[in-house]
Amino acid sequence: MIKNILLPNLGEGVETAEVSEVLVKPGDQVAEDTPILVLESEKATMEIPAEMAGTIKEIFVENGEQISTGQKLMSIEISDADKSEKKIVPKPEIEKGKEKKEEPKPVEKKSEAAPKPAQTVKESSAAAFASPSVRRFARELGADLSLINGTGTKGRILKEDVQGFIKAQLTGRPVANVAQQPEIDFSQWGEIETVSLNKIRRITGERMTAAWQTVPQVTNFDKVDITELETMRRTMQKANGSDSAKITLLPFIMKACVNALKEPPDVNSSLSTNGQELINKKYYHIRIAVDTSEGLMVPVIRDVDKKNVFEISQDLAVVSKKARDKKLMPDDLAGGTFTISSLGGIGGTYFTPIVNPPEVAILGVSRAKMEPLHDGSDFVPKLLLPLTLSYDHRVIDGALAARFMKFLNEQLSDVKNMSDTKIF
Repeated sequence: MIKNILLPNLGEGVETAEVSEVLVKPGDQVAEDTPILVLESEKATMEIPAEMAGTIKEIFVENGEQISTGQKLMSIEISDADKSEKKIVPKPEIEKGKEKKEEPKPVEKKSEAAPKPAQTVKESSAAAFASPSVRRFARELGADLSLINGTGTKGRILKEDVQGFIKAQLTGRPVANVAQQPEIDFSQWGEIETVSLNKIRRITGERMTAAWQTVPQVTNFDKVDITELETMRRTMQKANGSDSAKITLLPFIMKACVNALKEPPDVNSSLSTNGQELINKKYYHIRIAVDTSEGLMVPVIRDVDKKNVFEISQDLAVVSKKARDKKLMPDDLAGGTFTISSLGGIGGTYFTPIVNPPEVAILGVSRAKMEPLHDGSDFVPKLLLPLTLSYDHRVIDGALAARFMKFLNEQLSDVKNMSDTKIF
């Protein structure tokens, strides 16, 4: 018996993905849950497993192809012994030729018969976050979705955004996009090598560009005396043993951030789609930037307020490994309320991280170093940690940002101030 394997739902807000690698070929025997495809979507790389055991008969996708939920990936032959009573989640009517004329999905396919300008728009808009109806509306108007900043939830492009983009073009008003770089033949000055950006770096660039254009960002700088905190960290690590997860400064910073986020709750919030309301969140899911060979990934550590330093250290080890092994799933990246980007292990003094909407703030952590600090009578050596807070000025003003940083400084510089924090 031959069955089709269809692309399952990849998670909230993820409609399309790019095939990074096909892991099987026709004739291969696979067991249930054996990885058959590697996909790149948004800022995650994920494996798609076989839903049943059998023999791969035919493959319908190829490397570099953009695919969407419900699309046929490959066919698999299963024996009567391997048959499962459970049905494949994607809609079976998509597979039946007799019902092909009733498919709602082929709206995307119609663009193949459309004039060439519409095809160009479709290709450049493939990575945009928009519903099928908005994509169709944009194609009809010849609008390039990749040039439009979405005002919907999580940056989704709405019909009104497309209308505003077209109106701006017709009236001659400037549209918020990046000026095209002129074509330059760099080879005229020497040898060059052209390397394609992977999906993660492309999406990161697009999202950061959109964030920079839409968020009025301001950054505050500070240095924190963590001499006592570092002594406590070393003591805890030694007492915990070498076999346990490594305890870095990051879990302490995360706990201190949660305490600071509770003081002015506006920092743990998001601006509503219409820009008229502030959504304060009562949960504390902290995003942590992880450096990988594929680019920067930002998984979420959930409920940081309910975990101690040891538990957070274990969570950090798990998500960091998943990120570097390309095992992160959409749920691992969703629901963050505040982001920490730490370059402490690499170096540098200060940097200005870019706010990641719909969050309204991000903390940058640089490398701590010993510096002389005046105690009122003399200069004494202290371990100082550079911190930078970038924030959305529509939600957070300079005074609120300064109070947040002051509270964070007090938490980290005197371990007694963290006595109410669940450290152990």
